[in-house]
Amino acid sequence: MKVLVIGSGGREHSLVIACKKSPLVDEIIAAPGNGGMSLDADCRPVDVNDAEAIVALAKEVAADLVIVGPEAPLAAGAADKLREAGFDVYGPNLDGARLEASKTYTKEFLINNKIPTAWGEKFKDFSKALTYLRNAEYPLVIKADGLAAGKGVLIVDNFTDAEQVAHEMLIKNTFGEAGHEILVEEFMDGEEASIMLMVSGEDYVMLPASQDHKRAGEGDTGLNTGGMGAYAPAAVVDDAVEQKVRDEIIVPTLKALKEDGIDYRGTLYIGIMVLPDGQPKVVEFNVRFGDPECQILLPLLEQDPVQLILDCAKGQLKPETVRVKDEYSMIVVMAAGGYPNAYHKGDVISLPTELPDNVSIVHAGTKKNDAGEIVTAGGRVLGVVANAPTLQQAKEDVYQAVDKVTWKDAYYRKDIAWRQLAREA
Repeated sequence: MKVLVIGSGGREHSLVIACKKSPLVDEIIAAPGNGGMSLDADCRPVDVNDAEAIVALAKEVAADLVIVGPEAPLAAGAADKLREAGFDVYGPNLDGARLEASKTYTKEFLINNKIPTAWGEKFKDFSKALTYLRNAEYPLVIKADGLAAGKGVLIVDNFTDAEQVAHEMLIKNTFGEAGHEILVEEFMDGEEASIMLMVSGEDYVMLPASQDHKRAGEGDTGLNTGGMGAYAPAAVVDDAVEQKVRDEIIVPTLKALKEDGIDYRGTLYIGIMVLPDGQPKVVEFNVRFGDPECQILLPLLEQDPVQLILDCAKGQLKPETVRVKDEYSMIVVMAAGGYPNAYHKGDVISLPTELPDNVSIVHAGTKKNDAGEIVTAGGRVLGVVANAPTLQQAKEDVYQAVDKVTWKDAYYRKDIAWRQLAREA
């Protein structure tokens, strides 16, 4: 089977690695790919925002399966166009992708279907937003409605900050089209977790709950990033919380999608907040694997992930056959110095020639230079992943490998999974 993977980040490299290990796959094409992915796949240039260009490439390479990694091509209707052209596709159509592409749509979807979430109000008019914010209780969360590369969500502690954020989005157009409408939400105080589902209509496989680390600094301080590391399974989602997630969030969500005529095939990422009383509430929906969560979840599957992806694409998923390893997985993201602010590109990366069997390196912001060397090309450069019988062992193994990866001004957090490890201690 020939598989086309759309995207260029760590999530997509982990999908390429899964394809490389799969007995089903004979050839892998990654578009546009990155420096590390070029070692494992045939990388082809493509504009991921151009659905027609993606279809043209799928036809050119005669793909048997197309896996759409990022949210942008899904929001541009790539899955619709590919399916219309006769391809098996992992990733929802445009109607399903609205769950990530529009936060106000998602908030109405959640409220209308009585799915636990924070209350919220939407605004397009700046003066109306100010009137609301002037009388609100703080802290609050303000979200740009559309896709904003993970930067369109801000927590504000007072009216002055709220006014500034609303002005940036609605008047100064900081986030472009994505910020023409804002959602003002109740702040939920609890512990976040990520729930990844592989979905085929109303059938689904729930992968182990994971916990991402969004802040740049240790102890979850500093600026928000795309994710500095993650681990799974996350104990904050215990058996009782998991049952509530299934009964009160997953089942009604998939039922409502079906009732709305949406045949959802792909990943549904549910970001939840677990409140102090154990009640999970939806923070957000995403319509693709999380990054860096994908990199730790695929290795925890006993089955071939590509078989599950193909089954979802064809509408033939059999959840009862899926098994998860009794292991822990951790990823530490190594970033360019200065990220998420300005950072340098083009630094040569020194990689270890050998790694333990339970450790792998997943590339994100890398490319090959003219000399054929792998160099930095983004903020989050690569991730080091380890699987082990305990979380502590996974941490020790991953950081030993991290020490063997070097480039000028490389930065990473040294405390991934600190909350759970502290609880275990």
